[in-house]
Amino acid sequence: MRWGCHLPRTSWGSGLGRTVPLPDELRIQSSWPFKGVHHPLRPPRAFIRHHGNSADSAPPPGRHGQLFRSISATEAIQRHRRNLTEWFSRLPREERQFGPTFALDTVHVDPVIRESTPDDLLRPSTELATGHQRTQAELPPLALSQLFDPDACGRRVQTVVLYGTVGTGKSTLVRKMVLDWCYGRLPAFELLIPFSCEDLSSLGSTPASLCQLVTQRYTPLKEVLPLMNAAGSRLLFVLHGLERLNLDFRLAGTGLCSDPEEPGAPAAIMVNLLRKYMLPEASILVTTRPSAIGRIPSKYVGRYGEICGFSDTNLQKLYFQLRLNQPDCGYGAGGTGVSVTPAQRDNLIQMLSRNLEGHHQIAAACFLPSYCWLVCATLHFLHAPTSAGQTLTSIYTSFLRLNFNGETLDSTDPSNLSLMSYAARTMGKLAYEGVSSRKTYFSEEDVRGCLEAGIKTEEEFQLLQIFRRDALRFFLAPCVEPGHLGTFVFTESLLEEHLNLVFIGLAKRTMGLNQGYPEVLELFLAVGGYICLELNLGGLVVWKATPPPMLLFQVVPRVFGRMVSKSREAVAQAMVLEMFREEDYYNDDVLDQMGASILGVEGPRRHPDEPPEDEVFELFPMFMSGLLSAHNRAVLAQLGCPIKNLDALENAQAIKKKLGKMGRQVLPPSELLDHLFFHYEFQNQRFSAEVLGSLRQLNLAGVRMTPLKCTVVASVLGSGRHPLDEVNLASCQLDPAGLHTLMPVLLRARKLGLQLNNLGPEACRDLRDLLLHDQCQITTLRLSNNPLTAAGVGVLMDGLAGNTSVTHLSLLHTDLGDEGLELLAAQLDRNKQLQELNVAYNGAGDTVALALAKAARKHPSLELLHLYFNELSSEGRQVLRDLGGSGEGGARVVASLTEGTAVSEYWSVILSEVQRNLNSWDPVRVQRHLKLLLRDLEDSRGATLNPWRKAQLLRVESEVKTLLEQLGGSGH
Repeated sequence: MRWGCHLPRTSWGSGLGRTVPLPDELRIQSSWPFKGVHHPLRPPRAFIRHHGNSADSAPPPGRHGQLFRSISATEAIQRHRRNLTEWFSRLPREERQFGPTFALDTVHVDPVIRESTPDDLLRPSTELATGHQRTQAELPPLALSQLFDPDACGRRVQTVVLYGTVGTGKSTLVRKMVLDWCYGRLPAFELLIPFSCEDLSSLGSTPASLCQLVTQRYTPLKEVLPLMNAAGSRLLFVLHGLERLNLDFRLAGTGLCSDPEEPGAPAAIMVNLLRKYMLPEASILVTTRPSAIGRIPSKYVGRYGEICGFSDTNLQKLYFQLRLNQPDCGYGAGGTGVSVTPAQRDNLIQMLSRNLEGHHQIAAACFLPSYCWLVCATLHFLHAPTSAGQTLTSIYTSFLRLNFNGETLDSTDPSNLSLMSYAARTMGKLAYEGVSSRKTYFSEEDVRGCLEAGIKTEEEFQLLQIFRRDALRFFLAPCVEPGHLGTFVFTESLLEEHLNLVFIGLAKRTMGLNQGYPEVLELFLAVGGYICLELNLGGLVVWKATPPPMLLFQVVPRVFGRMVSKSREAVAQAMVLEMFREEDYYNDDVLDQMGASILGVEGPRRHPDEPPEDEVFELFPMFMSGLLSAHNRAVLAQLGCPIKNLDALENAQAIKKKLGKMGRQVLPPSELLDHLFFHYEFQNQRFSAEVLGSLRQLNLAGVRMTPLKCTVVASVLGSGRHPLDEVNLASCQLDPAGLHTLMPVLLRARKLGLQLNNLGPEACRDLRDLLLHDQCQITTLRLSNNPLTAAGVGVLMDGLAGNTSVTHLSLLHTDLGDEGLELLAAQLDRNKQLQELNVAYNGAGDTVALALAKAARKHPSLELLHLYFNELSSEGRQVLRDLGGSGEGGARVVASLTEGTAVSEYWSVILSEVQRNLNSWDPVRVQRHLKLLLRDLEDSRGATLNPWRKAQLLRVESEVKTLLEQLGGSGH
């Protein structure tokens, strides 16, 4: 799985704000929430400009002075500004995830706009996916401040049409321009009136005058309507989303009308505005998709501008810097304070910048601001506090909703087909074929085959042409990777896996039996072999021709039900095999692979024996799980891609059946985390409890436990009830915040391994709470190789004093020193059930070690105390050996590899600890300790005449010398 390998060169300008269009925010409803809003206009925030902007505009010279000078008119416009600010500043939930201080004018990079001509617009495109390669060098860039400048012939420009494909940021551009005007950054215009063409189209042919349209939406402007005729170019109308409005510029279709108070159909009013027959001096800005440009005759347009996106990687970097530097809320899903530090943000930005410079495909994707949003949302998901219930699938479905919500393919088509639904059936089919054949590179023939399959009528061909112009570049981009030039890839590789599952869900919905007789008959003809088999099994006669309709209806549901069931089984089988497939040479978990791909770190390598085209689709199961959840299915339904509840239930049952078989296997740590991530995406505790009910060992050793991964594990396993025999979180880079998040899971563990992590004294407070919890079941607690120090062990002893379950505790190499061991010796009697205590390699001297050994001997239950690798002299080790041999009962003290003239029965325990930590411990210090132990062995061998003991001592000496050689030291 390579997140950033297949990305696009698409269009938009770097941002008058957010990169993703917000149709919900720009859809101006018939009743606007502006009435009664009387708050002072807030001061503008800091904002960054690039390539110039509309705020640079000065009032054009001319005969018009300030028109709205009366007190009532001025107050009305101020109320209008406040109302627009209130409405256009509102952010959808998908944006609020980036932090409480995020706002449109704090994350702003100006768009790159290239001026174009009518000839360029009407010239048929020969490119399959994008048209940016054609004449970019011939199209001069156009700054926002130049939109209404005189044209090359010196003529005044009154109407500007800005166009761009889906996802280029047209809605963001409008939002930012409106807010700029509200904050006084557009001094060229005294009054700005925005209209949503979707809102206007919803009125149909209901008569309304221009004044009525304005006052219905902007009540405060009643005071200034009489002045509109005299406003001239200082009045700006913004018509957003022209593709939603059917305009007819023929005089026979739309008669002339110059009176703003004369009622007419909203489309007719807009036609006369654009004709310059009504309010001929007013300025007009239109935004539209490319397919609708021709709805306005070019003679009525003064300038065309194409929104082209972040064509310079510096613009991409600037956007990421502004977006990722927004402070987050500081609270994770569990309510714990976990925020990304400024240093961590800077590191993310630097790594991402280097990747943009070195990997052309991700830079091509970030050419489209929508995908910049997706990159930021994914990085925020991976590294920042995760909102409760947010999943990777929800990010992708939200991404599609932000770009396609309410979008129809063609407003003039009576079918009113959802653009996302059309994309799911065409691009989804291509994605399905790609995943099925395990490939991510597609030829032009592959793409054409999916787009043109089944097209038979002129109307269908016209819809295809609209999709090609408006949305194809959103999904596909030419591949720029060496060796694959001339092919096409999905703009973002994970989108292929996501669309594949959407297509599967839609295919199942359209294959249902609630169709009419002709469809059932067609199905019968397609699967005649299965029906004949079913008839034979039923003891009936096999027909040579089509059976009568009544008998067909009796047979088909039973056969077709089996076919659909087999289809679900096949999908579930493919999903499970993909999730547990050992396809990578280093097989990292999918979350690490995503982060590595975005930030430019080399991800897992393919095994050299595998064929190079055998692509990996490890997120296919995750998206399958996520799309089964009710939330994501609801979002898809809003986009015109509904997946039925019954289909979701039956798919979930088929998957549970397969997971029940595969889930009982002992999985490698990274694969186990992928399994848990699958359940996290589903967000169904009952389903997870049934599938994971047999899980007894949670081994995630070596998995880098980020805050997100801790949230995943806690969310999936935290509410379970059966105990976990062992939870192994060794070498997971676990910190105190992660420990706190995982608390519900740790309470169910009997053996808990937390070795080799970043747990310091502050983590001991959570460990104390864990040990004192009335549900704690831990019997073995391994905390070795954590910087607990003496301060931490004092807190830990408070937990041990009230705990009744822990019998084995390892504090090996936890920086306790003399102070920490002295504290242990003084408080050891507070615990009554401990059986084994390991405090080796803690820098303790002879005096403190002896005090702890004496306390251990007096302990009622302690049987074994490990003290090797401390700063003990030969005399100190001998005293400890003598203490262990004096009298009966009490704990045995292990301080060396020898006991008198014999080998200690714990010698393998000591050397195995050294072997496990050879790469993490201080080599010089370990060498010194090993040499001391080697001297003990040699002395014991010289002091005994027993040949059996001598052989044992020689064997252990050999093991020690081998370890010394591995450390680069001498065995002599």
